[in-house]
Order: sequence, then structure tokens, then C-alpha cells
Amino acid sequence: MIEELYREHWPLVCGFLLRRTRDPHLAEDLAQETFVKATRALLGWRGENPAAWLLTIARNVLIDHVRRRRIEVALPDPDELGVPPLHVASLDVRDALDRLPEQHRRLLTLVYLEGFSLVEVAAMTGRKHASIKTAVWRARNAFADIYGAPE
Repeated sequence: MIEELYREHWPLVCGFLLRRTRDPHLAEDLAQETFVKATRALLGWRGENPAAWLLTIARNVLIDHVRRRRIEVALPDPDELGVPPLHVASLDVRDALDRLPEQHRRLLTLVYLEGFSLVEVAAMTGRKHASIKTAVWRARNAFADIYGAPE
């Protein structure tokens, strides 16, 4: 069973990790770790979409990797960095997202906030790439209508 998952989904998992790490060796190491964790978790798998399941494990492996390698550096005062304070527009964006239907909000979050490609979202949802492309287009239009609407 895991061999079939490995053969079928290795390019998807490795490609996902490569786009995020930009390091082929690290991406392969993390992909191997993903399949090791998937093997251990196979008994708990409920038979949902295997691509979505593996991509979720890969994302968690990547997050764990980043946390392990985190180096804390003392930063100077924010005024010295020239970092602007939190912009009101970011709060408006979050408010507009919250007012969207769940399906639109989830698609926009996956693509724009979590960084999944349309192909990965299609694999995760079990839908066709063209269907996801259209759905994201509709979600962006709905977001634009809400975001641009006067209060």
C-alpha cells in the first residue's frame, strides 16, 4: 500500500517541498521523512484523498524542520528597522475574508496565504485543475466585491 502511494505521489510531495525550500537535497530529505511518517500513520488513515493526506504530512514535516532550525536573533528597536506599523488595510482584508462563504475563504487561504499551487489544491480536493482555477477566479471576484464595497 505505501509503495503505491510512494510511486504515485512522490513527484507531488517532492515538488511541493522543493518549491518551498528551493533546495533539492533538503526537499528530498523532507519528502523521505514525509513518507516515513505516512508509513507510521497508515493505520490511522481513514482512506481520504491520499494526495491531500500526504501534502498535509509534508507541510507538517516542513513546519517541524523550520522550527528545529529556528535561530533566535536579537532584533533592534522596530523604529530602527524602518518597519511600518500594522496597516489598517490588513485588518480590512481579514474582515473581507471572514465575510466570504467558507468554500471561497478556504480556496483563497490555501492558494494565497498557505502558498499551495492550483495543482496541489486540485489534488487535495479531488477536483480537476480547471475546476479549481475557475473556483479561485470566482472566489477572487467575490473577495473583490466585498473588499471594495463601501461600508
